[in-house]
Amino acid sequence: MSYNLLKGKRGIIFGALNDMSIAWKVAEKAVEEGAVITLSNTPVAVRMGDVSKLGEKLNAEVIPADATNVEDLEMVFTKSMEILGGKIDFVLHSIGMSPNVRKKRLYDDLDYDLLNKTLDISAVSFHKMIQVAKKLDAINDYGSILALSYIAAQRTMFGYNDMADAKALLESIARSFGYIYGREKHVRINTISQSPTVTTAGSGVKGVESLMDFANRMSPLGNANADECADYCIVMFSDLTRKVTMQNLYHDGGFSSMGMSLRAMDQYEKSFDLYRNPDGTIQYG
Repeated sequence: MSYNLLKGKRGIIFGALNDMSIAWKVAEKAVEEGAVITLSNTPVAVRMGDVSKLGEKLNAEVIPADATNVEDLEMVFTKSMEILGGKIDFVLHSIGMSPNVRKKRLYDDLDYDLLNKTLDISAVSFHKMIQVAKKLDAINDYGSILALSYIAAQRTMFGYNDMADAKALLESIARSFGYIYGREKHVRINTISQSPTVTTAGSGVKGVESLMDFANRMSPLGNANADECADYCIVMFSDLTRKVTMQNLYHDGGFSSMGMSLRAMDQYEKSFDLYRNPDGTIQYG
C-alpha cells in the first residue's frame, strides 16, 4: 500500500543494486511512494549486474560511479539534479565491502592496505558523498541522508572483522557532519543499524548464518528483513522525521536492548550437560 510519503521528492540511491540488496528494495519503495530517483553503483557492477533492469523498471537513470572518487561523486550529484529537475531531497549510502573478509584474513592478521580499502569504501565514501553534496549545495532544506550500519560498530560480533571498524567510523561521520550540515542547511544525517540481513556483501562474513539465527532468536520481534528496512528508510526520507538527525537508529527487532533471553538461557544451561559430575555440579576447565 502506498501512502505517497515521498510524493514530488528527488533522491539518489548509492549501493549494491541487486535483488538481494537493501538498496534495491529502498529504490523500489521510494518510487512506489512517489519519488523520482537516480541509481548509482560502480561501473563494473553496472556492467555485470542487473541494475539496468531495475532502472528500466523504475524509470530511473543509472549513473555508474566510484563512490570513493570525489570527481565521480560530483558528477553523480550534478547529473542527478539535471535529470530530476532540481535539488535532491534524500540520499541512501548502502555501500560496504571488506577485502580482508573476502580473503578470510582474521582481525589479528589484517592486511593494512586492504584495511584502508575497507574504510575508504565502507565509511570514508560517506564523508566524501556528504562533503561533495554540501559544496555543490545539492540537498534541499530538511533533506535526509541515510547510511546503513550494524551493531558491530558498538559490540564485538565474531567474524565481522574490520567491517566493525568501518561501521563505527560511518556512525561517527553521521554525527560530526550531521551537526555541521544541520546547523547550516537543515540537512539531517542518520544511520540505521539493521538486523543481520541476507545480502551479497554480508554473505562473506564468517558464521553469518549462525549469527542471523542467534539474532533472530534473541530479538523479541525477530530479525528485520530487507523489505522492512526499506520501509524504515522511506519514513526517514519523508517529512515525518524532519527533526531527527545525528542518530544511530536500531532496526533489529529489539536485539540491541537484549542481554539474555529465556530460550538462550535454556540452551546455555543444556550445553553443560555433557560436563556434569554425578552430583550435578559442572566440571570447569
